[in-house]
Amino acid sequence: MSIRAMIIDDEPLSVAELEMMLQQYADIEVVATANRSSDALEKIKSHKPDLLFLDINMPERNGFQLLESLDEAPEVIFVTAYDEFAVKAFEVNALDYLLKPVNKDRLSEAIQKIANKQTQAPVILEPNKRIFIKDGEQCYFVALKDILYLESAGNYVKVFFGNKKPLLHRSVNYMEERLPSSLFFRANRQFLINTDFINNIEPFLNSTLRVTMTNGTVIDISQRQAVKFKEQMGI
Repeated sequence: MSIRAMIIDDEPLSVAELEMMLQQYADIEVVATANRSSDALEKIKSHKPDLLFLDINMPERNGFQLLESLDEAPEVIFVTAYDEFAVKAFEVNALDYLLKPVNKDRLSEAIQKIANKQTQAPVILEPNKRIFIKDGEQCYFVALKDILYLESAGNYVKVFFGNKKPLLHRSVNYMEERLPSSLFFRANRQFLINTDFINNIEPFLNSTLRVTMTNGTVIDISQRQAVKFKEQMGI
């Protein structure tokens, strides 16, 4: 399977060197490069890469700030001249952390990690499975079946259950892959809803649907997802 990659680095020479090193990997296709964060954001939206080779120290936004500004972050391998950011890199679920100048063996290890990850089928969690959420000083242990819905918040999801809404450091796409589809439905880009907590469903604009959750929250189901929702719910 081809992996669509993008290189983001404010040093053109570093971009060129890494692009040349990646040519030996038949499964890696460099679809875009960028030297500035603003340019990178546009290219990420248009090219939708699977993997970012991302520098940390850059003008405008650093690598961490760039990731925070994305609705959905691809897999990330940080490539930097500094090692003091390593801990933070793995806190944002980076796949790997390479120091410049990039060692070809370390690059090979990093490429193997994403190759392994793509071939692994995601583990679907059971509705009774309890997940641990640490949000600041607060810790929660909540069963999936008790979650009303999840809302995308950049590289996090806000998890709503009871009167709580802690942040979990996972993307909404990641959670969609692992939550049971019999219970959770992707209403739109922002929301995953627990269908057991739907209180009301009504038609809305342009063949979309609008659902009201048991806590009173109103969530729109996009036009494309509305077709799937009707099929799943038998309506």
